[in-house]
Amino acid sequence: MSRRQRIHLRASVQASRGVALVAVLWIVAALSILVTGMVQSQRDEIRLVGSARQALQAGAVGSAAVQLVLQQMSAQEQPGNRLRLVEVEYAGLVIPVQVMPLNGLVDVNKAQAPLLTALFTVAGGLAPAPASALANALVASRAPGAGRSAGPRYEATEDLLQLPGMDFDLYARLSPLVTTDSLGNGRINPMSAPVPVLAVLSGGNVSRATTVAGGRDSGQSGVDTTNLTAEFIDTAGTRRFRLQARVPLADGRRLLSTRMVDMTRVATRRVPWRVFFADDRIEPVGTTD
Repeated sequence: MSRRQRIHLRASVQASRGVALVAVLWIVAALSILVTGMVQSQRDEIRLVGSARQALQAGAVGSAAVQLVLQQMSAQEQPGNRLRLVEVEYAGLVIPVQVMPLNGLVDVNKAQAPLLTALFTVAGGLAPAPASALANALVASRAPGAGRSAGPRYEATEDLLQLPGMDFDLYARLSPLVTTDSLGNGRINPMSAPVPVLAVLSGGNVSRATTVAGGRDSGQSGVDTTNLTAEFIDTAGTRRFRLQARVPLADGRRLLSTRMVDMTRVATRRVPWRVFFADDRIEPVGTTD
C-alpha cells in the first residue's frame, strides 16, 4: 500500500469516527430531552394530583362548614331575612360562610320589565333603550303559549345565554346578581341583597347602596331604604338561601363551596332542609368576596 493510500485510509477512518461521534452526541441529546420531558411530565402529574387532592379535601371542609351553619339555621323558627357572614371553626380553620336569602337577588323568572331594565342598565352597562328592549324580550320569553296557564321558566342562570341580545360578556356581569330559584314575587328584599343589587335598586348610586348595606351589616334596625326604588322592594322573608363557604388553600387560593337550600320543613326529609344546587370551584389568588 502506497503512502498516499495509507494517508487516505487514515483520513477516512478519522472521518468515520467523527460521524460516529456526532451520531452519539445526537443520541445523547435526544435521550436527555426525552428524560427531561418525562421528569417534567411526572412533576406536572404529581402537582395535578396534589392540587386535586387539596381541592377534594377543601370541598369536604367547605361542605361541613355549610352543614354546621344549616344546623344553626334549622334550630330557628325563622332562619333569617338578612345577608350575613357566619364564621365557623372546623378542621383547625376559621371558615367564613356567607348566608344570603335568595330574594336578595333578581329572579329572572319573576322580575318584571322595569326591574330588569334597571338591572341591565346599572349592572349590565347597557344604554336605556337596549336595556328596555332586552328586558321586554326576557318577559316575553316567559309568556305562556296558547292554551297554557304558565309559560316556560329559566331552569338555570346560564339559560339567559339563549336570550337574543344576551352575549357572554353581559351575562358574566349579570350572573352573580341573578337567580332562577327564589320562588318569590319578583321583587327584592334590601336586607338580603349584596351591594351590586342595592346599586340597581338605587338607580346606580353606589354610595346609597353602600350606606344601606353598612346599616344592615352592623345589625341596625329600621335601616333607611327610602332612597331605593320603592316598586322594586319587598320586605317579605324567604326559606330559600345561598350559602357560600370560602376555604383557604395552601397556595393562597380559596375553594368556594356553594350550596342553595330550601329550608321548608317536610316531615319525610331526614334533615330539615333540601339542597337543590351544589358547586365547588377554585378561586384565583386575589379574588375578593
